[in-house]
Amino acid sequence: MLDSARLTHLLPNKMRSQVDSYFEALSVFTQIRDPRVLRSLGPSGIRGMLLHRGRQNEPTKIPCNYMAHFDWNYPADQPAMAELYRRAKQGQWDSDEMPWDTNVDPFNHEIPLLPDNFLDPQSLADELGTKFTNKELAELRFSVVCWLLSQFLHGEQGALFAACQVTEAVQFFDGKMYGATQVMDEGRHVEVFNRYLDQKLGRLYRINDNLFVIIDSLMTDSRWDMKFLGMQIMVEGLALGAFGVIYKVTQEPLLRAILERVIQDEARHVHYGVLALREHITTQLTERERQEREDWAFEVAILMRNRFMIYEVYEEWFEGLMTREHWRRFITNAPGMKMFRQVMFSRLVPNLRAIGLLSDRIIPYYEQVGLMQYFNGVAADNLSSEQMLRELDGAVAL
Repeated sequence: MLDSARLTHLLPNKMRSQVDSYFEALSVFTQIRDPRVLRSLGPSGIRGMLLHRGRQNEPTKIPCNYMAHFDWNYPADQPAMAELYRRAKQGQWDSDEMPWDTNVDPFNHEIPLLPDNFLDPQSLADELGTKFTNKELAELRFSVVCWLLSQFLHGEQGALFAACQVTEAVQFFDGKMYGATQVMDEGRHVEVFNRYLDQKLGRLYRINDNLFVIIDSLMTDSRWDMKFLGMQIMVEGLALGAFGVIYKVTQEPLLRAILERVIQDEARHVHYGVLALREHITTQLTERERQEREDWAFEVAILMRNRFMIYEVYEEWFEGLMTREHWRRFITNAPGMKMFRQVMFSRLVPNLRAIGLLSDRIIPYYEQVGLMQYFNGVAADNLSSEQMLRELDGAVAL
């Protein structure tokens, strides 16, 4: 029997790329050890990675099934969440106050959206045996930043809908009050990213398949704590790191101002997830249930890592000129994408540790994929947005 590498080598370039994408998707799900996790992610994987439902240029209808939790006593049951609610009310901001009159020229080399060495274009040119013109390099960087911000926008729409569900389903009344502020936050984030892409860049990419799988899985899961884990810890935690990278490296003032405000909101969202899940996971779940969530979190971390391979830009620019394997190697080693992984997972892994989903049982799997280097970072409940922004402002950019 032919292995996948041998099979793809025998095919024409475009078909080879398609087959590689199917094998890559298949490899993610065939390596899932827990059958409960496979049952949870499998249907979403088919809809996202094989049927490409997010790329079909039409609205996606996702069936939802979960219990709304009413409490007619309105208890003050979580003081830490009540304090977070107070801070969230004070932290509301008006998107119209952003400096939207800023002239954004994505090809202005004096005020770059991304630095020249974000992608290491010389290694890409060497791979292709060619040389890029300055115009081509500027257009490639433009494609990449539009792709990144498009995925931010799609993720924020997922966060908006998941925040609505979580507010209904969460069992803490103080958590419901805080959740209402997050719904407003996420709606504002959708607005500002969409407005920036539409009015300033004029370009929107479809949702990445891996991100679609995660959002589809969260929306269809009936368990409130899985919605919390997926959105507040995984998606929001990784997004917080991703926003921080662009905030640190961009010199475009409007984008930087937007990201500064969004980072302050997102820091509260992840803090909320840690507060809601820590006691629940460590005291309310059976060991079997905890292990399922631990395995699920690991698989979603892998999906989120693969989300940033930017295949849509590859398909637009280089399909037929280089293989997906070569593109993966290039993107994995690009300086900006290395920074993405470092900052994103330094935000995620400590939060998994804080809520009890990094036991000795799962740690070897994180070590195998190089994520345990982030184990000793600071969890969201001990890291304020102000501290986070000070660290970003003080860090050395690319």
